[in-house]
Amino acid sequence: MNVQNPVRWSVLALLCLAQFMLIVDITVVQVALPSIGADLALDREALTWVVTTYTLCFGGLMVLGGRLADAFGARRLLVAGLALFTVASLAAGLAPNGPALIAGRALQGVGAALLSPAALSIITTAYHGDRRNRALAVWAAIGGSGAAAGVLLGGLLTAGPGWTWAFYVNVPIGLAVLAILPSRLPVRAPAPAHHAAHAAHSTAGTHAGAAHGHGHGTHGGHTAHGAHGGGRGRVDVVGGLVVTGATGLLIYGLTRAGEVGWGSAGTLWVLLAAVAGYAAFVVVERKVRAPLMRAETLARRPVLSGMFVMLMATASMLGLFFLSSLYLQHVRGFSPLETGLVFLPVAVAITAGAHVAGRLVGRIGGRPVAVAAFALTAAGAGLMAQVSADGNVFTTLLPGFVVAAFGIGPAFVTATSTTMANVSPAESGVASGVVNTFHELGGSIGVALVSSAAAAALAPGGDVSGFATALTAVAVAALVAAAVSLLLVPPGRPSGAFVGHGHGH
Repeated sequence: MNVQNPVRWSVLALLCLAQFMLIVDITVVQVALPSIGADLALDREALTWVVTTYTLCFGGLMVLGGRLADAFGARRLLVAGLALFTVASLAAGLAPNGPALIAGRALQGVGAALLSPAALSIITTAYHGDRRNRALAVWAAIGGSGAAAGVLLGGLLTAGPGWTWAFYVNVPIGLAVLAILPSRLPVRAPAPAHHAAHAAHSTAGTHAGAAHGHGHGTHGGHTAHGAHGGGRGRVDVVGGLVVTGATGLLIYGLTRAGEVGWGSAGTLWVLLAAVAGYAAFVVVERKVRAPLMRAETLARRPVLSGMFVMLMATASMLGLFFLSSLYLQHVRGFSPLETGLVFLPVAVAITAGAHVAGRLVGRIGGRPVAVAAFALTAAGAGLMAQVSADGNVFTTLLPGFVVAAFGIGPAFVTATSTTMANVSPAESGVASGVVNTFHELGGSIGVALVSSAAAAALAPGGDVSGFATALTAVAVAALVAAAVSLLLVPPGRPSGAFVGHGHGH
């Protein structure tokens, strides 16, 4: 592939547009929930499922989606995921009752779990060097600005044509991308399992070099396809089902904790079941010939740091979104539209921060960017903690919100760049699935924790000081993340450490 070709950037734009739809749908229904409940006669528990079912399926199936992309080709999985997401969006908009809407949200999550890791895998193999850093910066900005735009879009659509258009709007966009994108994507054979095994074996450290995007390779002068029994299409289905179930239980348990408390029997049993599921997954992975995830890959420092940074960045972001939305609507009496408009400068700040970080990571490395990002997030959350029942929102809440958002954008860039620049193309799908799974986990953790911290404010007639307490907790968590990043994020600039056949140079 010629990375100088301007078609590459049009492909990036289409991939990011598709990802934007997925991220928007995490938050687009939040401000529309009262209208949905009134139209479909749904109680609070059912409305909670309208929100969390999408996250459960999206996050729970992400790793399996990444492995399928590695096995059958990212292009195929992307097209299949986008088609399913588009159809599911139409079904959700047409839903005549609560169960039908929740089923549509579940199918949206399945489509998203197929699409997202495949799209990120394509980006990491299509761009190299500084172009990859810039492409990943754009991708990372989608993760934050899309969530903020979802709140704004939800307010606009709910106040205008109605909440059903929060789903209908995906249909023409999905059809347009499906009509244009497949013909512009490279057709490549998926990397065989042998490549992944060799890459994992030969990558104990980070090596400088150019990452070549070959879809296949040779070893010892002969083609490596099918070597060692690693054939095309081999997928660890059992491992995929086990880790999907465990992740789904974890996300559900964290969501339940925010609703009924961390000490409730229901929460504890679900979380224990999730831990047992992950233990079973480790056992399964040690026994199968072509494991879903290799311990060598997950234990590598760039992957660990990417998971941590993504977890903390998303937890901070969605925690702040959750608190701000409730504060504006429940305490200050803002309408859904007014609430959405407050999030507009926040979306701009996340995008701007990611753009700056995309250039800085390639020059000074991911570690200083991550530390500075979380420090800014902490400072912004600390400013937001000055909220009151009668203060001016635009001089108390919003300035700190913008500062925190400007910090969160670079954290997303660091998480993706330090991970994806240092894994083999043969495992890029799984690696992207792992990192993106922590995006969903982070959101659930953030909302569950701040919901517990702000319990006093969320109760009927609650005190606004509960919001200040929760916002202070976010600031402290961001400071801790900055300290951990100083030790965990690899020093130096992210490098393209792998060629397509898995040999590091």
